[in-house]
Amino acid sequence: MEKIAFAMQLNPGQKKEYVKRHDAIWPELKTLLLEAGIRDYSIFLDEKTNILFVVLRRTADHTMNQLHEEEVMRRWWEFMAPLMKTKTNNEPESRPLELVFHMD
Repeated sequence: MEKIAFAMQLNPGQKKEYVKRHDAIWPELKTLLLEAGIRDYSIFLDEKTNILFVVLRRTADHTMNQLHEEEVMRRWWEFMAPLMKTKTNNEPESRPLELVFHMD
């Protein structure tokens, strides 16, 4: 399993709605993420900056890079777009984070 992290930008005042929507994540989206090899997926919020920090593990044969092709993923992005900074196709803008320390 590979552990990766990335950051996204939540719009001001959207924490409550963002949490609400993730608390009710669509079952078909959860299935899609699991089928893509995504495991142990966590999102943290820095309330001072509204930056979302994502940490997840993915299998060696993951298909994360193809998620943009999936209809349910595109619907989720459209659903979440009003809450966060996105690209023109509603995909959340994200930037990878570099691992600088790890301890088991």
